[in-house]
Amino acid sequence: MSIDRLLTTLLQLYQDVHDDARTEYIYSTTTTLLATLSNPLNLSLLTSQLLVAPAIWGRGPGNGMRACYRVISIFNTAAIHVRRNELENAKPKLPSTPPVGSGMRSDAWAATVVKGADDLSNRWQHLLVLAGLLMGFEGGDRRSLSRSMRNKLEQAVVMATNLALQARDPEPRAPAGPLLLALNFAFPLLSESHRRALDCDALVPAATQAMLAADGLQDALFLGAIDLDVRQTGQQFVWSTTSPSFLLLRQLEQKPLVSGLGPLSKLLAYAIEHARDSEVVLRAQNDLMLFTEKLHQQWQTNKLSEIEPSEEAVFLTTETMRSTWPALWQLLKKIMYGVVAVLHAAVARSLLDPRLRNDAAAPMVATKTLSVLRNLYFISSRNGSDAFQVYTFTYLASIDSLARYPDAAVSFLQHIKPADSGSIPPHPLLRTLDLFYLNLAEHLPLNLPVKACDALIVQPAVTYLTNAAPLSPRMVELYEAAHSAVLSALSCPHSAPIAVELVPFYAETLSSSFPSHISPRQFRLAFKTMMQILSPPFPISESHPQLAEALLEMIRFRSTIASGLPLPPAQDAQSQSVTQEPTSEQSTLVLTLIDSLPFLHLTIFEDWMTLAALALEEIEDSAMRDVAKRRFWQILVSGEMDVERAAIGVAWWGTKGGREAVLYGARGPPPPGTFMMSGAIANDRGESSRL
Repeated sequence: MSIDRLLTTLLQLYQDVHDDARTEYIYSTTTTLLATLSNPLNLSLLTSQLLVAPAIWGRGPGNGMRACYRVISIFNTAAIHVRRNELENAKPKLPSTPPVGSGMRSDAWAATVVKGADDLSNRWQHLLVLAGLLMGFEGGDRRSLSRSMRNKLEQAVVMATNLALQARDPEPRAPAGPLLLALNFAFPLLSESHRRALDCDALVPAATQAMLAADGLQDALFLGAIDLDVRQTGQQFVWSTTSPSFLLLRQLEQKPLVSGLGPLSKLLAYAIEHARDSEVVLRAQNDLMLFTEKLHQQWQTNKLSEIEPSEEAVFLTTETMRSTWPALWQLLKKIMYGVVAVLHAAVARSLLDPRLRNDAAAPMVATKTLSVLRNLYFISSRNGSDAFQVYTFTYLASIDSLARYPDAAVSFLQHIKPADSGSIPPHPLLRTLDLFYLNLAEHLPLNLPVKACDALIVQPAVTYLTNAAPLSPRMVELYEAAHSAVLSALSCPHSAPIAVELVPFYAETLSSSFPSHISPRQFRLAFKTMMQILSPPFPISESHPQLAEALLEMIRFRSTIASGLPLPPAQDAQSQSVTQEPTSEQSTLVLTLIDSLPFLHLTIFEDWMTLAALALEEIEDSAMRDVAKRRFWQILVSGEMDVERAAIGVAWWGTKGGREAVLYGARGPPPPGTFMMSGAIANDRGESSRL
């Protein structure tokens, strides 16, 4: 069939809706004709008719995004072929050889196609054509267009975007999904000068809607559908790959805006950073908070949320563990990364924008950001998914902003505080929220009133310190977070009134938790911090000077009866990140005494150096004893002591028997002649001669 007849047939097919097979034929034929038509008028006509063809746009509302994606693909593919044909035609050939394809140069072909984006179609449809052209000619570092033509094409993309976003009656409002789909592909190819010409005030709400609503993440409704298909067989849950909810999940992943969620979140973040109106930033943050609340609520009602991460292999079938379960978490992590990228831009702007960093807006931005991160914590706390720089900055910067406003901090903690049940919640998701709360509360006691510090930080942490529960990786994290929260509260100078009553209780709780619930590293750090709190210049050291020595006596007594058997390697992240030396309950207690020495009052400092040295000899294992000796030497020479204690330590080591006590213990130094220098000559009495 000739090109003209094929064009006539295709234009006739455009006028009616067809089945899937015939529609695919229309798409492929359009691509072929765009790359081969040599008449500019026919090329512009084909483009114009394509953008209004009922065969493309009249297939129902569920086909809208797919049609937009296919139109972008058509022009992208056609542009690639036109450039390829241009390069082929540029090669030396016989004069009688006909040109490959249309014979048009890339610049002329692009200009002709753009003329077809006329007033018969909408501005957002023009953007589909422009995005396809820009991708086909300039994507993949192809550099097919001249500088002037590329500049015109980029300018046209920006103009079409702004006109579509600023549509006024009676022109219909541009749909956010197709608009952002095209811009998402074109944005990485725009120069910075053209990016800055985008109307970011209008782009932020459109991009937020495209990301979160029906064309994107569907307001997290996919999680609710999963619960309907999860079945329980015996002690295990089954979520089949043939279930409707999993098929829905796969369809969601294949949506262009979901598969391109990373670039879309970067585009939205750019718009937030450059929007002139700060209110659109706050509205976008509200939308993210509402979306993550729905996501969290949908997950909470799901039966699968009842499974601890460490128990998945027990309570999930092999099929679920291998197929549906990883697919779900891959999508959830993608959502988390996208949302955090947008939050990062909002938080960064709030630090610089005077309209967002004032006393009215700053705490609001911080609390909403932390609320979003709390809603996402069931995702980000899984397998260290929050260990990336963007998340860390967003989290800590929001905490720093909130800490400047004690009233807002108290209000926020009261809003998210765990229920006052006095017991550890049985649901894993509630324990995950408690972990977020304790980790957050640890950063805030310095700026909170004493009563609020006790009610909002100490008491929730005590719930985990006083209630025994089966150990799991999550429970280990919770115990560590609870200890950190209490120590953070005790470390504040203005918390001395509650420290007097809390320290004895906490010391006893800490002692009973080791080694069953906390690692040696955590125990030593906690006790060392507590000794520092009980020492000058903290007020409690003046009001209760005997408290520090009483706690040391408790540790010293326990070390005499503690087990000398090696402890298993610690499972917490900090301990695993360093080389773990052999340790036992007994050696850990002795190391704890040594760690406390730099903080002791001068009146008892020398006595406890001697007691700590004597405790070294009670360590049964020689390798563990050597570890403790090295730590003692490190305390003396590393600069951990101040000038006064260092002077006392030097005198104790050199002239008061400290050296002998540490090196040899109660047995004292070896008799003279026990050690001989290598190569020494012995006299008749067996003594080495001295040089």
